[in-house]
Amino acid sequence: MARAITMRHTIVPVAERGEFRERAGRARAHYAGAGCNYWLFEEASLPGAFVEFFEARDAHTLRRAHHDGPDPTIESARMYVEVDLS
Repeated sequence: MARAITMRHTIVPVAERGEFRERAGRARAHYAGAGCNYWLFEEASLPGAFVEFFEARDAHTLRRAHHDGPDPTIESARMYVEVDLS
């Protein structure tokens, strides 16, 4: 199976950024424990505009991690699978 990735865009008001970063830390721990990767990026020219990436070795692993995760709304995100270019 191919690697799989989902992403989520979020705009976070200044007053909520500390809590958001704490939740992101918990998400990273959850996904690492589920055999996945989690990355958080903030737009350089627009502070508070974040994109989260969730990645796993296959679609099943990522679906399971989302299902068991701290934020079940991510399950509705589009999932992309790696394209074999060989």
